[in-house]
Amino acid sequence: MKVVEKFISINGEGKRAGELAVFIRFKGCNLRCSYCDTLWALEQDCPFKEETPEEITQYILNSKIKDVTLTGGEPLIQPEIKRLIELLLKANDEIRVEIETNGAVLLKDFRVEDSSRLSFTMDYKLPSSNFENSMKLDNFQYLIKNDSVKFVSGSLEDLNKAKFIINKYDLIKRGISIFISPVFGKIELTSIVDFMKENNMNDVRMQIQLHKVIWHPDTRGV
Repeated sequence: MKVVEKFISINGEGKRAGELAVFIRFKGCNLRCSYCDTLWALEQDCPFKEETPEEITQYILNSKIKDVTLTGGEPLIQPEIKRLIELLLKANDEIRVEIETNGAVLLKDFRVEDSSRLSFTMDYKLPSSNFENSMKLDNFQYLIKNDSVKFVSGSLEDLNKAKFIINKYDLIKRGISIFISPVFGKIELTSIVDFMKENNMNDVRMQIQLHKVIWHPDTRGV
């Protein structure tokens, strides 16, 4: 597996924002969104270390951190990602695995028998990403209550599309966590709050990436 970063920090976003997590970042992605903040990890010449699922699992166990975030790039395009998921969940019954995925890979093949400690945080790419057409809409039927959908929004058009998708797939009633995150530096935070107020968006959370507040936005390994 092509690992470009391993580190311990706090979750910058998601349901466990502010909690300690161990991060494994993989090289490569099948998209190239306009606002991507990890383009360096997608480059052909990006340095990486080839590691087995067993080696990664041992690193995580040695960290003594319960929350694990598998990210990228796009982690689900790594050939041995399902084996890694299974190893982690078997290795320690306190480990919780979160997979950050871009919505352009079908989730059904990555569910495991016991999904209670496995969650997907799935992006829905809105118009400003330039990759909305790449979304696998069938993924919405495979989401469960453990999972989250993230809408990275940079415009009013994006916000309106997010609202449409939330309603179309009945995400709130299904108990799926919903986050709206701003494209860093592209939209006023007050605009998102105003939109949520005007549209009575109960049970939707606006979320700022904590790591970009604590550290410089371009800092790696945090």
